[in-house]
Amino acid sequence: MWKRTGFAVCLLLWSLPSLAVCPVWSPSRAQDEVSRLQQQLAQWNEHYWKQGASEVSDAVYDQLSARLAAWQRCFALEPVNSAPVLPGGSVKHPVAHTGVQKLAGKQALQRWMAGKTDLWAQPKVDGVAVTLIYRNGELAQAISRGDGLAGEDWTAKIRAIPSIPETVSGALANSVLQGELFLRTENHIQKQAGGLNARAKVAGAMMRRDESSILNDLAFFVWAWPDGPATLAQKLVELSKAGFSHEAQYSVPVSTVEDVEKLRSRWFTSELPFVTDGVVVRSGTEPAGNTWLPGQGNWVVAWKYEPPEEIATVKDIQFAIGRTGKISVVALLEPVQLDDKRVQRVNLGSVRRWQELDVAPGDQIAISLAGQGIPRIDSVAWRSLVRDKPVPPAPRFTPLTCFYASAECQEQFIARLVWLSSPKALGVEGLGESGWRGLNQAHHFEHLFSWLALTKEQLQSTPGISPERGLQLWHRFSLVREKPLIRWLIALGAPLPQPALKVTADTTWQQMRTRNEKEWQRFPAIGAEKARQIVAFMHASEIEKLSAWLSEQGIKAFQ
Repeated sequence: MWKRTGFAVCLLLWSLPSLAVCPVWSPSRAQDEVSRLQQQLAQWNEHYWKQGASEVSDAVYDQLSARLAAWQRCFALEPVNSAPVLPGGSVKHPVAHTGVQKLAGKQALQRWMAGKTDLWAQPKVDGVAVTLIYRNGELAQAISRGDGLAGEDWTAKIRAIPSIPETVSGALANSVLQGELFLRTENHIQKQAGGLNARAKVAGAMMRRDESSILNDLAFFVWAWPDGPATLAQKLVELSKAGFSHEAQYSVPVSTVEDVEKLRSRWFTSELPFVTDGVVVRSGTEPAGNTWLPGQGNWVVAWKYEPPEEIATVKDIQFAIGRTGKISVVALLEPVQLDDKRVQRVNLGSVRRWQELDVAPGDQIAISLAGQGIPRIDSVAWRSLVRDKPVPPAPRFTPLTCFYASAECQEQFIARLVWLSSPKALGVEGLGESGWRGLNQAHHFEHLFSWLALTKEQLQSTPGISPERGLQLWHRFSLVREKPLIRWLIALGAPLPQPALKVTADTTWQQMRTRNEKEWQRFPAIGAEKARQIVAFMHASEIEKLSAWLSEQGIKAFQ
């Protein structure tokens, strides 16, 4: 198919909503930023086509190419053709490669399908486009796609691939076949395994001068037989007879966009013998081959899968203080859509990791969804010319600070409240960060457990909380009083490892705080340093005051 050329950029531009925001740059900076990105894209193209090395994913490349075009429009800069200068290109294709138009989504496909009949869907096999030429029943020549009009002579390498027939008969005896040279896989599930860098592996094997064992793992998917039998159905019969078996198995007649959507979903989640990056819909009939030109194949379109990662512009860098006092860095983003999530922020980790990543406002970062749908940063795809990074706060917070409320302790204090209400700790349902901030603002908590002293009437009259919800909270706060000691220890953030919590027989705070370091080391997963931390925690002044207050409130675990 059409890979990494300027043709793809114009089709992707309007499908990227985040590109609508133009950067606030001076004309000189805009020129510098655009020039630098042009040079980077050119370098990636050079490595991709001449060395078979893919330094960034196709999704990242396509999105940065579209971002470049958007910047050029924002600042009225003359677009520069970003199509790669391809190697060779001295061997002319008997029929030009048209490429495939990439549509933005279901509605665009529905418009394209309107009024058309004899339509077929196929997986969009992810590999390298090649022309095979058979004369008098024998494989005479193989040509890389190149610029669509001419490419390199790959005949010797193609003949070394066992799965590609060297001889054919019947209608194929004198034929031109266009298709995808792909890496064969076993039970590949695209949704789970992704692209496997398969295209770059194929390109690398074909561009190396020496023989590669990977040739034994390559195969060919025919997606065009110009000037062959009149219909695709007839072509599939002849291709199957010649040994091209995947084409008939993975070519399905469709009449509605819903048909295509079901196939697209099925191929994305089921086992296939190749890597795919979407679905192709094509007409069963094609015009004469002598009319084909690059970029003008209007009888075939592609509906690609959502990219596994998106490019997002960093708007700002913020710092958050967690319950243990650790400082984490958060990047605020121009909103992007990842799967069904609208992502506007991503955690960059610790201050040290942020500094290693070197992320600044204006940078373009690649993000994806990790387990449980949590956004994560995969890489910095493009760094802005201006490196205006904020100064992180001084690391003055620790696991023993901010049990009591104060202006400087606001963030760690709220983080402690959020933690203690989590299922792992006291399990207070219905209270997240915003809820705790509201309660703290309304009732001016003195310390971490001040909410236990709130009356039913106080909760019901809290701004932003209905009387019914206030009553629910009061009941939940009352139930917390009966929680066992272990849950209170977790809520406090005691540095006790889980194995030790499971085996301790202590049921009250007084029993637990009498142990010395040597006694703690008899518990599983507790060494000398951990024992020292536990004893220091148990005897810290703020912890002692809190435990005394909890005892006064009638909490059994502290009496």
